[in-house]
Amino acid sequence: MTNEMISIRPANSADIESIADFNIALCQETEGRELDRATVLEGVRRFVAEPSRGRYFVATIDGEVVGQTAHTFEWSDWRNGEIWWIQSVYVHPHFRSKGVFRALFNHIKELAEADADCCGIRLYMERDNDSARSSYQRLGFSETGYEVFELLFR
Repeated sequence: MTNEMISIRPANSADIESIADFNIALCQETEGRELDRATVLEGVRRFVAEPSRGRYFVATIDGEVVGQTAHTFEWSDWRNGEIWWIQSVYVHPHFRSKGVFRALFNHIKELAEADADCCGIRLYMERDNDSARSSYQRLGFSETGYEVFELLFR
């Protein structure tokens, strides 16, 4: 844990550029791909403006945004409840291994446990991201038998 105080708060419109920059860095680090900044900016702008899509949270130290994550909603008819999907996890390289993601995750977990409709939390990650896998396992996540498939149109 870092000596500096980590604060977690909901993202707001002033955080959009930082979140977009972090998402672009995340894609570059995990997939080796470049994202179009204008598209990412508009996507983050819409996400922050439309809370029914999900919520971003940012971690700050001394007012500086040093990490982020978001969650989206999936209705599970099997469980008669919502599953919250964690996504867009990014911690600035200078602040890694200092408890930033743990603080973000704990914040979301507390909100999820207090929400009567929420029945669990899931996430997906790049298959070969061993560092992320270890982090998620330390937080209590277990691997499932599910695989993710997609059909993208854009």
